Amino acid sequence: MIAIIDYNMGNLASVKNAFAKLGEEAVVESNPEKFHEYDKLILPGVGAFGDAMEHLKERDMVEAIKAFAKSKKPMLGICLGMQLLFESSQEFGDHEGLGLIKGNVIHFESEKFEEPLKIPHMGWNRMFTKEHPLFEGLDDEHYLYFVHTYHVTCNDEKDIIGETFYGYKFTSAVAHGNIMGIQPHPEKSHTNGLKILENFIKL
Repeated sequence: MIAIIDYNMGNLASVKNAFAKLGEEAVVESNPEKFHEYDKLILPGVGAFGDAMEHLKERDMVEAIKAFAKSKKPMLGICLGMQLLFESSQEFGDHEGLGLIKGNVIHFESEKFEEPLKIPHMGWNRMFTKEHPLFEGLDDEHYLYFVHTYHVTCNDEKDIIGETFYGYKFTSAVAHGNIMGIQPHPEKSHTNGLKILENFIKL
C-alpha cells in the first residue's frame, strides 16, 4: 500500500489519480501514526518551503516521516516534497528541512546571466538520468514537466541521479538509499511521469 501524505500543501488528487491510472490504489493519509503501516510513502508539495515545514510540524508529521525513512521502505518526494528532504532552504528566509539528505535548497542564480533566466522554471525540460530503478524504461528524451523557482544542491554527488539544464546544470532527481526525490511533477508529465511512478510501485 502507498500513502500520499496530506499536510495541506500538495495537489493530492492529481497524484492519487496518476496512481489510479496505473491500477494502484494510493491512500491520502493525514494521520502520522499510520505512516508506518504503509509499504511506500509519497511526500508531495506545492508552495513555499517554510510554510510546508510549519504544516508538517503542526500535524506532528516530522518525526513520523523520519521514522519511516529509517525503516528502509521506499519514500519519494515530489517537487517541493523533494526539497523538504534536504537540510535547509533559503526560500523567504532560512528554514530547516527534514535533513534526510545532506544539502540545501537555493534560488536559481538568474542574475549572473546577461539576460536573466525567466523564473520560475516552468514547462517541459529534459532530465539527464543516471542508472536507477526509478528510470527504467523511460524513453530516450526523458522530458518531464517542471514548475519551480528554487532547486536543490547535494553535498554528496552520489545522491544525484538526475540533472536538468536551465541556464546551468542543476540537480533534478536524488536518491539516498530508500529516500528518493524528483523535482518535476510526474503526475503532469504524461507517459514518462507515469513510468517513474510505475517504477516506484515496483520497488
